[in-house]
Amino acid sequence: MAKKTVSHIVNVIGGGLAGSEAAYQLIRRGIRVKLYEMRPLVETGAHRTQLLSELVCSNSMGSNLPDRASGLLKEELRAMNSYILDSAYKYRVPAGQALAVDRDAFSREITRFIKTHTMVEYINEEVTKIPEDEISVIATGPLTSPTFVKTLISTFGAETLSFFDAIAPLLKADSVDMTKAFKANRYDDENGGGDYINCPLSKVEYQNFVQELLKAEKIPLPAFEKDAKKMFFSACQPVEEIAASGLDSLRFGPMKPTGLTDPVEQRRPYAIVQLRQDNLLGSLFNMVGFQTNLKFSEQKRVFSMIPALANAEFIRYGQMHRNIFLQSPLILNEFMQVKKHPNIFIGGQITGVEGYCESTGTGLLAGLNVSRLLLDKPMISPPPESILGALIKYITFPGHKHFTPMNANFGLFDTSAESGKLMRSVTAVEDEKGEKSNVVKNSKADRKAIIVAIARKAFREFMSKI
Repeated sequence: MAKKTVSHIVNVIGGGLAGSEAAYQLIRRGIRVKLYEMRPLVETGAHRTQLLSELVCSNSMGSNLPDRASGLLKEELRAMNSYILDSAYKYRVPAGQALAVDRDAFSREITRFIKTHTMVEYINEEVTKIPEDEISVIATGPLTSPTFVKTLISTFGAETLSFFDAIAPLLKADSVDMTKAFKANRYDDENGGGDYINCPLSKVEYQNFVQELLKAEKIPLPAFEKDAKKMFFSACQPVEEIAASGLDSLRFGPMKPTGLTDPVEQRRPYAIVQLRQDNLLGSLFNMVGFQTNLKFSEQKRVFSMIPALANAEFIRYGQMHRNIFLQSPLILNEFMQVKKHPNIFIGGQITGVEGYCESTGTGLLAGLNVSRLLLDKPMISPPPESILGALIKYITFPGHKHFTPMNANFGLFDTSAESGKLMRSVTAVEDEKGEKSNVVKNSKADRKAIIVAIARKAFREFMSKI
């Protein structure tokens, strides 16, 4: 039986992860889409291609482990038929227990699908006004054009907020000196092969590296950004800012050698720099956790002090950019719908979520609820016991003193004794098969097990009703 096509046409403004996901959720339910993307007519300063759903900062979508918040979020999104997640697994590259993709192949696939779909009208232009009396999904992302930012402010009556994000360098794999590097899983994960290139440093090499890193010239941040350092997103702090907090801070951060053994020295390195595969060919690798705002010449000079990277050929240097986000708690309800403008829905990083899967999830929910609205079905939102539901609750909670971007983490769940939901007095919870599992209270691991079990149970019940 042919799928019924709804007469309405929905505007999707922005062709990133959230916009592409929202468009997919609409067209799979027979709803036509006009998708607007301003690039390359209007550049962002951070994107490097003209492709949709370009992964700007990293090619990693986070952990796949089922007991991690990131892994649990992926489970939920795939259960909701996320096109972005399915495409990511299709173009997956080796990264241990993380989901990393060939970012160009991934984006090319999504671009081809969206641009050639018979139910999508692709419009390459900058949107400056939100169409009145039409249903729109806004998914313009953290690099929304200044012109459209003004439109959002005037429409919603709330100022936008911002923080600084950064990108890590990308280099050619064959320019890495493998006589001074070794392959292993991230932190010696035993469940896979040697997916990461590990570049070890001795104590003297590390201390010299940190010394030069702190002396290196940075790209000046805009003069109007007072207290700019306070605006760095904690998960993407530049390495030079981490180093400034203490000599050993990098050794306990992105350069930690935990669980790794240098096969030449037969001991744990003093510090390590890890490289993660960036494309399916394995010809490009990125420096894990090495976001930076150093001048390009300084990046070449300082990063070449890492023995294995002495002759590294950098394809792209790291850089910093300013991300904006909306005061979603004042604007949105749990359906990703604007409270005062019910024909407008918003998804993606501009809502205040941080991370690729998080952006995808909010775009998915926005697209899903628009389709339900048009199909005369009640709108839905995942329960707060699920990880996607907990994120939605966070970005729509009106009681924030200081609203800041948030990624998926178990800290979003209410584990107080008063909640009576997660940290309850019983010593058993239902697992995903509906069976009883004994849980010893109060240990960190068991708290996580309780959260995961309850999240899965709540999400199953949610999915059974839609």
